Amino acid sequence: MNDITADTPQSVPLLEDERLDALFEFLDSERVNEEALDLFGAHGLLTALAISTVSHERDERHALIFDTTPDFESDQQRQETLDALDALLVNAVEVFENGNIPDLPFDLEFEGSEEDNEEHPVRLWCAGFMEGVFLDEAAWFGAQEETAAELLLPFMTLSGLFDEEDPELAALGQQPAEATRLAGQLAELTLDLYLLQRAPVEKPAPAPSKGSKGARGNSNSKGKSRGPGKRQ
Repeated sequence: MNDITADTPQSVPLLEDERLDALFEFLDSERVNEEALDLFGAHGLLTALAISTVSHERDERHALIFDTTPDFESDQQRQETLDALDALLVNAVEVFENGNIPDLPFDLEFEGSEEDNEEHPVRLWCAGFMEGVFLDEAAWFGAQEETAAELLLPFMTLSGLFDEEDPELAALGQQPAEATRLAGQLAELTLDLYLLQRAPVEKPAPAPSKGSKGARGNSNSKGKSRGPGKRQ
């Protein structure tokens, strides 16, 4: 890996503005099924897939976003749209590998926002992100379930997907000030989750055999276990 332990992660866009705008317009058009993800949901989904240790084929990723095959107006539009989605995923992996965080393409503020609360881009992005988590729950939680659940809590809260089953979580996410605070954590939490999924945990050194110098307490080497933790 590259410099994944950088002290100060930089916010890096996953797509150039021009390609992002074109993708937004297409996913918001009548050329895609009404059940398809919009730009924010697709961005969230692909960010989650960049973190997951489970690989998904190109066609599967596109099907998750579009639901059914879009009505592309030309081969060029099809190629540019699919290439942009692929680039978003590849760039997200590169951003995480370099110890940086993705620039989220929307306003994180809920207070004073003109957006309808339920359709706020943050909620749509988090819902898309959680869809990516649901695809591979065993891999996401694995042996570090408690830490993963803690890191994912803001995504769960803001997604609105758990409102019916957890009224307390729903109430928390509906408070503009609290929702804004949680939204401000999302980008750095994606890197924390990437580290949790990808950074290996060091195994303790094997115990010295009887009769060795280490067994008499003269060894300076001690087994240490280090795992990724939440950034401060």
